[in-house]
Amino acid sequence: MQTRLAHGPRKPVVWGISLVLITVAALLGVSPGAATATGLATPPPPVPVLSWGPCAGPVDGFECATAPVPLDYRQPTGRTIPIAVTRRVAADPARRAGVLLLHPGGPGNSGVDFARNSYAALPASLRDSFDVVGYDMRGVARSGQVECWNDQEYSAAVDAARGVPGPGALQGAIRQGADFANACRQRSGDLVPFIGTGSNAKDIDLLRQALGEETLSFYGRSFGSYVGTVYAAQFPRRVRAMVLDGAYDPRRYADVPYAYDGPQFVALDAAVGRFLDWCAQNATTCGFGEGRPREAFEQLKRALDADPVITASGRPATGYTLAYRLMFNINAGKEIWPELGQALRAAQARQATFLLNPPSPASFDFLNVNMAVECADRVYPTSRLLLGALVGAHVASAPLLGPAIGLGPPTYDHNHAPTCAQWPAERPSRFEGSYRAAGSAPILVLGTTGDPDTPYQDAVALAGTLDNGRLLTFAAEGHTAYNRSACVSALVTDYLATLALPARGTVCADETPAGTLGRRTAGVEVDETRDVIPALR
Repeated sequence: MQTRLAHGPRKPVVWGISLVLITVAALLGVSPGAATATGLATPPPPVPVLSWGPCAGPVDGFECATAPVPLDYRQPTGRTIPIAVTRRVAADPARRAGVLLLHPGGPGNSGVDFARNSYAALPASLRDSFDVVGYDMRGVARSGQVECWNDQEYSAAVDAARGVPGPGALQGAIRQGADFANACRQRSGDLVPFIGTGSNAKDIDLLRQALGEETLSFYGRSFGSYVGTVYAAQFPRRVRAMVLDGAYDPRRYADVPYAYDGPQFVALDAAVGRFLDWCAQNATTCGFGEGRPREAFEQLKRALDADPVITASGRPATGYTLAYRLMFNINAGKEIWPELGQALRAAQARQATFLLNPPSPASFDFLNVNMAVECADRVYPTSRLLLGALVGAHVASAPLLGPAIGLGPPTYDHNHAPTCAQWPAERPSRFEGSYRAAGSAPILVLGTTGDPDTPYQDAVALAGTLDNGRLLTFAAEGHTAYNRSACVSALVTDYLATLALPARGTVCADETPAGTLGRRTAGVEVDETRDVIPALR
């Protein structure tokens, strides 16, 4: 029988008292679940042999291979899982400096696609000097796609979700979280215990050995920054250079997840709020809200909930659809604010717009992995009382998007708690060590002050956690920094090529301003299923 949970809006006084007590318990009294003890020393896993050959499809100079790695690193010579790998060799062999591994965000994005789609955006100096390598991490795409909910179940859940959830939404989110977790156990139960970042980082080191390299250079963005952090923590002497862009605070992310989630809700809502405030001050350029965009946004969510737009696919676009798409598109930064304003105006007129595209089957592949990997990495307390109290508090702290995303079906970062707090699988692949990376080469951490997805304070925390961390700040809106700023990109490229670090306290402030309406930019229509380093403008 499920515990009956109170709703925040009905009992604000009780919420306030309870939240203080419960938060203290969550932050001070909860210890993360321990990984399975390793016992006696085990032999090292065999190094994969990479047989490079042509890739499927037009890939313009890339070659592909498959690396068998241990499914369970407690049994290094046991069952394996195939990891898809791609590379493009250094354009100038005489200048070759090694391997540059590119890791996308997510979790859920294909690293093979990330390397291919980002290659042209890399400076020529890096393409000349490095073999550019990408891989699909375990559980993603070509490396054994995780399935929890199928397309029909996901479609039904997101189509029924609302931008302004009604009474009972919290209990509904908890029920859906339990259903999703059980579906993961039933459909991918032989895989989900082993898709955590501790094992993913070990895969990277096997790839390093298979590539014949003593050390690696690494660029990881968003979730890729956590992967890089864990790799450096486990293999500090194997880091030649490492750039962690849009960084996570690793300890709070993995060990105190409610404390991590709260600021993420606030950062997302604050970014949307700054955009709407810009609309209020630039009504003509924005085109939405007639000077009162916050009120117009709330009205639009309710109008779409009450009377959804039926899209070309036959599926409904509700206020939830609007909130879900805006959550990803706000990551593109200030330069696309005029396009976002016009997209909101189109939604208001019930016209086709990228903000009214319901999540697709490709989205569902991404979201299945996104949820499952983070539940494998993060240990939420199992208390239903704590779950209800803190999810309710996080939602209340972010009124623009918080209710839709936090109380919606299992999808992206902000509503992992209802599923992960009920996660049925063991976590042998979770990393549980120090994040200091003692003995590593210097590691460059990038933080964007207005980042909606990975709050800037996380980059500050990571740079301070690493023994050899160096923070580079981008004073701007949007998610991640590399190739969104000429200043950042020049410093990062120089570091990767020569190992020269930016001076301590360096701040780049060359943010691209809100663009001219109609000028199509690389940031317009951000899709959660496709991660790519943008072309520097």
